[in-house]
Amino acid sequence: MIDRKPHDEEIDVYGLSDRGKVRKKNEDHFLLASVHRRVNIIDTNLAESDRLPLADQRLAFIAMVADGVGGATGGERASAIALETATRYVVSSLDCYDRAAAVEGSMIPALQGAALKSHEAVLEQAANEGDGIRMATTLTLWMGVWPWYYLLQVGDSRYYLFRDGQLSQITTDQTIAQDLLDQGVFTREIAERSQFKNVLSSAIGGEASLPVITRLRADWNNVHLLCTDGLTKHVSDAQIADRLSTMTSSKQVCEQLMQDALEGGGTDNITIIVGRATPSESTQLMG
Repeated sequence: MIDRKPHDEEIDVYGLSDRGKVRKKNEDHFLLASVHRRVNIIDTNLAESDRLPLADQRLAFIAMVADGVGGATGGERASAIALETATRYVVSSLDCYDRAAAVEGSMIPALQGAALKSHEAVLEQAANEGDGIRMATTLTLWMGVWPWYYLLQVGDSRYYLFRDGQLSQITTDQTIAQDLLDQGVFTREIAERSQFKNVLSSAIGGEASLPVITRLRADWNNVHLLCTDGLTKHVSDAQIADRLSTMTSSKQVCEQLMQDALEGGGTDNITIIVGRATPSESTQLMG
């Protein structure tokens, strides 16, 4: 078992997005980012300054997907605003990163703030547009701050965890159908067929925005997948698990899943991110 955080070169991650076969525009957006601390030596008379910690030190890795709703213009802008605002807010909360590993829940206020700021930014943009324009978006944010993963969920985009051949949906869809299922009003079969399956009960910029934050222990054996519902409308969990079980790289499996979704109908915009840690050769030899 490896008990350190992956080096930058040991992170295999890839994301891609497609408008699909039906929609005229892509209202989805995704973002992959690493947050670093760096020491820049301005001047020194040390003889062996090359021994100083000058290299970038990664503090966190961030992955996000957002699926805009409200029409081609409103949805596209809402998802972009949400990602931009959330990124700025999280990165500005740098003081949380050093405490995150030691203090339980120390990242949660920053993620709650990111959701709130994104919600306010989308509402403000919609108000500025006037004419009753509708702008809202889902937001699924994954953050790795060793030795933890943090998830922020608003809407029905998803985060899956694949480990030891098992695929688990960690996020819960914030839709009216899912709410009725949770309340015991719908059965699973009825929820799957319901007209409310894709009607959001919570969204950034919507009437209600109810962020859910989850913390998970980091592990090198995990494979992570974030996606909008353009993937899951046409590709079953079983098929996703099968693709991940035979993946050769994050790029390869993203492209394969995208092809599966397009061949399955491609009725919506499709966005996929896959990431994993891959031990370097020297680490594998040591193990």
